[in-house]
Order: sequence, then C-alpha cells, then structure tokens
Amino acid sequence: MSLRLDSMNETDRPQRIVLAKIGLDGHDRGIKVVARGLRDHGFHVIYAGLWQAPEAVVQAVADEDADWLGISILSGAHMTLLPDLLNLLQQQGTENVKVMVGGIIPEADVQKLQQLGVTGVFGPGTPIEDIVEFLRERR
Repeated sequence: MSLRLDSMNETDRPQRIVLAKIGLDGHDRGIKVVARGLRDHGFHVIYAGLWQAPEAVVQAVADEDADWLGISILSGAHMTLLPDLLNLLQQQGTENVKVMVGGIIPEADVQKLQQLGVTGVFGPGTPIEDIVEFLRERR
C-alpha cells in the first residue's frame, strides 16, 4: 500500500528541521551528529552549514517551510546572535517556527533564552533520543 503525499495530514509528514551554525563558530561536528541522528529517527533535516548570517538562516527556514530551527553555538555569542535571529523570524512571518539551541550555553542564560522564545536548550552530550523525544512531544 502506498501513501499519497496529498492525503497526508500534518501529523503524518516528517517534521522539517533546519539546522545551522550562526556567527563565526567553525566547529560543526556536534551539529552533524545531531543532523544524522534526527534523520535516522525519521525527521527531515536540512543542514544550512557553517558561518551563516542570521538573515540567511531565516530565509532558509522560510524557503524550506520548516517546523523547527536548530542553532548550534559554541562561541559564547548566543545572547547577541539569538535575539537578532528571533526578531528576524518574527519580521519574516515565521514566528510559528519553534527554535532550539545546542552548544555551550551557561545555565544562567537558559531561562533568558526561553523568555525570548527559544523552546529548548541542549548542552554537549545530550543523547539524540532526548532531542527526538523533545521534538515529538512538541509536534
């Protein structure tokens, strides 16, 4: 039995997730591990790459009709780059896209990011299964 795409409802199709590195952070091993892990669990993953400008990431989110945006930041610039990114998402009309952040985020900044609109924050070593469960619970 084949499944016709036009008969799929929102809960049948894989969630679309754009993953990106913004700013000058050049370490991408972790985000590539996450991308592969999410793909292996049935998510549709679009990796936008390294050294992305927030404007380019927001455009990719719109172009890809993403459900989620995952940002990896190891540089410590999260409190500068993420507020700008969240504002751009709102200006683009994509504020319904949920945002998660991974990387080196001090505990003191997690609540601040959540107040700005970040849905989830994941530190180094977070098991892929935890991220998968998080995403599925918030479909």
